Parts: sequence; C-alpha cells; structure tokens
Amino acid sequence: MSTSETATARFDAAHYAAPADLDRIRGKALVIGLVGIVATAAGYFVNRPVFFRAYLVAWLVCLSIALGSLAFSMIHHLTGGGWGLVIRRLFEAATRTLPLLLLLGLPLFFLGLPELYVWARPDVMAHDAMLQKKAAYLNPTAFYIRYLVYFAIWGFLAWRLDRLSAAQDAEADSSLIARMKKVAAPGLIAYCLVATFAGVDWLMSIEPHWYSTIYGIYFFGGHGLTTMAFIILMARYLVAREPMNHVFKADHFHDYGKLLFATTMLWAYFSFSQFLIIWAGNLPEEQIWYDHRIRHGWGPLALTIALFHFCVPFLLLLSRGLKRRPRTLAMVATLMLVMRWADNFWQVEPAFSQRAFSFHWLFPAAAIGIGGLWFWVYLGQLKKRPLLPVNDPYLPEALGK
Repeated sequence: MSTSETATARFDAAHYAAPADLDRIRGKALVIGLVGIVATAAGYFVNRPVFFRAYLVAWLVCLSIALGSLAFSMIHHLTGGGWGLVIRRLFEAATRTLPLLLLLGLPLFFLGLPELYVWARPDVMAHDAMLQKKAAYLNPTAFYIRYLVYFAIWGFLAWRLDRLSAAQDAEADSSLIARMKKVAAPGLIAYCLVATFAGVDWLMSIEPHWYSTIYGIYFFGGHGLTTMAFIILMARYLVAREPMNHVFKADHFHDYGKLLFATTMLWAYFSFSQFLIIWAGNLPEEQIWYDHRIRHGWGPLALTIALFHFCVPFLLLLSRGLKRRPRTLAMVATLMLVMRWADNFWQVEPAFSQRAFSFHWLFPAAAIGIGGLWFWVYLGQLKKRPLLPVNDPYLPEALGK
C-alpha cells in the first residue's frame, strides 16, 4: 500500500454522506421556491418591465455563488490548505448548478432583452449616435453569442475539475492533484477575464452611455464575498450534524471568517476606487451612474449599503472570537448575503427609476423563487458525493489526524 493510500485508508466515503435531514430541508426549499416562482410568474402579467429587473437581480445573486465557488475551488487547488479541503464539496456542488443557471438565464435575456437594455431597442439605436458607435459590440446577436461562450468556458472548467475530483474518490491517485492544478492555473485567469466581460454585458450596459474600467473587477469581486457568506452558512448547518460535527474545528471557522473579512475588504476597495476615480475626474458623463444611485431618494439605500455592506461587517470581523464561533459568524454571513442582494438591486433598479426611489414586491418574490429553486438543486448536488474528498492525501493533515 502506498503512502497516500495508507494515509487515507481510515476514511470511509459512506461515513461522510450528507446529513439525514437534508432531504427535509430540500423539500422545504422546493416548496418555498415554487411559491416564489408562482408569485414571480404572476408578476410577469402585472408588471412585465419590473419582472425582468427582479429576475435579473435574483439570478445574479445565485450565479455569484456558483461562480465564486468555481473561483475559490481553483484557488484552493493552486494553494492547498486545510481550509479548502473540508469545504471543497460545498464548492463543487455549487459549480454543478451552472447548467441550471444557464437555463434560467435564457428566458431572462431572450425575452427580456429590450426591457433591460436600451441598446436592444431599434427605435432608440436609430436616434442615438453614441450607441450606434457601440453597436458592433452592443447588439442582441453578439450578446447571445457571448452569453453562451461565457457559460461554455465556466462550465468546462467546473466539469473538468469535478471529473478529476470524482476520479480521486474512486482511486487514491496523488497525480490527480497536479492535474487539478494544471486546470486551475489557466482556469482562474479565464474566469476573471470572462467574468469581466459578463459584468459589462449584464450590468454596466444597462446604462450604455456610462462606462468604468474597474467595473468588471467590482463585479467578480462580489462573487467571492457572496460565496464565502453562503459557504459559512452551509458550514454552520453541517457543524451541528453528523458526520461533519467531528470535522469542523474552530480553526476552520476562523479561516472562513478571515476570508469573509478579506473579500469584504476587496469588494470595498474596488467599489471605493471606482467612486474615487470618478469623483476626482469630475466629468459629467462619468458621474451620471452615481447621480442616479445617490440622488432622488436613492441616497438612504446607498448609505445603508456603505454601512452594512462594509463598515459594520468590517468592525465585527476584526474580532478573533467572533470568527471562531460558528453561530455569530453565521449571523454576519447572513447580513452579507442580504446586502449582496441589496447591492445588486442598487446597481439595477435606479437606472429605471431615476426620479424617485422605487421598490416592487416582485424583487423579494423573485429572490425567494429563484433562490429557493437554486438551493433545492444545490442540496441535491451536495447529496451526490461524500462531504469530504476521502482519498485526498492531505485530508488527514487538514483534520489534524
């Protein structure tokens, strides 16, 4: 028996199956999701324009978790460490929801493109000289092609890493670690480039006269923050149940708290850098985006995001003790998930309600519906594999055994 086989012989895949109550939680997620989907579908006939905006916000939040999980999975394959080994299956389950998110995006963009983007309206393009200069990029055909290309690249990376991880479950082959790194190194670069273009397409082009060279980084910076908040909540659920209650230690949650703190700082840095550069430039064509999101009733929401998306979490996560306690860390993570939804709402809705603050019941309905359906599929994917990569040679070290 090889060294790696000896090190992993003590781990049994069947022992690390999903908790017994996972199906009950899945059932609740499905019921809640279906109720939200029905309410959201009814909203299509009540207010078609708002329906697509609410759909976009909810879809982006769920997509952020899947894409952020892909990014963190690749980072872990490149850097190693016990922090990632014990939650690797949480990341992998999220990446396997990308086909669902691809399908959920089809009605959003193939039916709602003119409702969301003025450049998709021929009557607007015919009378806007600036948009006509951008028409080679901002046109429906090119948008649809890029949409499929984005998901093809993300999907290939997720599929390849998932297949290698499944092969490791079947056989304790140490060469698989090197093969995962070979996928992760170029894959992380590809993810960042593709996510940059996706952020420009799906959010920045809502107001196509405005542009920011840092917007793509701002977009995928939010992926990491959304993902860590979600993963902390899942770890909090698992640490209270067999078999993971014997796996997670305070040190693991301390690491996740530090990652949540780091991603909070990165998001704030990208967000403030964009604001500072535009404020210093003092050019009207660049200020318009912030003008729509700070004035005319939107200022309180902007202030709320500044306080509860950065200031309060920053101060709380300075505490070492808080980061080591799953319950308190989960409270901060819950706040961050709510604020991630609020930030996406703040990026979308003010472009359509520039004269007054506007909030429609369709926004929470879509979040519940799409989020519930996505979570149901996610938990189904989580059941399919052992909760730990039992044949990974570094697993004993990660568990302190």
